[in-house]
Amino acid sequence: MIYDVIVIGGGPGGMMAAISAGKNRKVLLLEKNESLGKKLLLTGGGRCNVTNNNSVDFIIQNIIGNGKFLYSAFSKFNNRDIIKFFNERNATLKEEDHGRMFPITDSSKTILNALINELNKNNVVIKTNAKVKCFKTEGNLIKEVILKNNQSYQGKNIVLATGGLSFPKTGSTGDGYRLAKSVGHTVTALSPSEVPITSNEEFIINQTLMGLSLKDIQLSVLNNKNKRVVTHRSDMIFTHFGISGPAALRCSSFVLKQNTPETTLHLDCLPDYSQGELLKEIKAFDNKKSLKSFFKQFLPERLIEFYVRDIVGIPLNRLNDQQIIDSVYKFKNFTFKVNGTLPIEKSFVTSGGISLKEVNPSTMKSKLIDNLYFAGELLDINGYTGGYNITAALVSGYVAGLIG
Repeated sequence: MIYDVIVIGGGPGGMMAAISAGKNRKVLLLEKNESLGKKLLLTGGGRCNVTNNNSVDFIIQNIIGNGKFLYSAFSKFNNRDIIKFFNERNATLKEEDHGRMFPITDSSKTILNALINELNKNNVVIKTNAKVKCFKTEGNLIKEVILKNNQSYQGKNIVLATGGLSFPKTGSTGDGYRLAKSVGHTVTALSPSEVPITSNEEFIINQTLMGLSLKDIQLSVLNNKNKRVVTHRSDMIFTHFGISGPAALRCSSFVLKQNTPETTLHLDCLPDYSQGELLKEIKAFDNKKSLKSFFKQFLPERLIEFYVRDIVGIPLNRLNDQQIIDSVYKFKNFTFKVNGTLPIEKSFVTSGGISLKEVNPSTMKSKLIDNLYFAGELLDINGYTGGYNITAALVSGYVAGLIG
């Protein structure tokens, strides 16, 4: 049988491409794992932050790696369409903080089941344990997809949606990059994005703050001139190797872009207050009491002790005016050095991918191979956590599946 469309990769982008194509075509979906959506099941802590309910412009801004490339695709299928898609398929979504959309069941299986049910409804042929070895080409076309076991399939059109390099245990091992290169495509430099940050600071090595979570802080990456490159306000956690949590993940790619052995981060634990406002409130609070007593209203005691004792170098009892000023300054302006991130295998997202210069943004079609399309993280597109990456995968997959 010659299929109208062969989709390679059973993640969100590949499944949506197969669904989109399967409405009026014979479609084959090939997945190297024993089941579909292995990585999808892990997203959002197993709850699956499937999209975001903010405006298209807002979403594009949060797809920091070449998000503007998707404007044309969003005109055909966007986050509102994603929400409608799942709401109409027994996978009702609910909105949480920052516009994040989750299934009301709080289970990623709900999202996966909705996609699989739609694949079956559209009569998509699904073959698992099907690792693609290579393409057989003829001129400017891919004529056959050959599996590792040497079984082959013929398709009029091919959609490549094999994901990046993050979470390799789920099957994201870079197969798509190899296949794309084999037919002449360029793959830009690959690096981790949305990944915990590492540090050799003494307080990290000694695990002084390990496990300490901070809510609603402001974290900035500074360049070598001490100018802020990027600032994010969210939560953060100290770990045995450095820092993690949403604020750290969002800063990670900017740490790597500094391309220096060490980068300085600036932490403001009380972004809603200026230094002057804090000093005024301390004075009104009663500065006969220790600084610790005041700040316990806002911050964990362990952090207060670290700031005052280990950084400012004074005991946690009655402080003179200058010591209070020095302490408050540190609460607003704590800087520390980081030396990189965990490896790409530990990242949530892969930065880099198929060069967008070689892909038509309106169709996701290759500019080099007449019957090849791309979808998902394989492309040189990456966003912050918050539903943006799955949105990009679903949107690009839907448009690729239109075979336009």
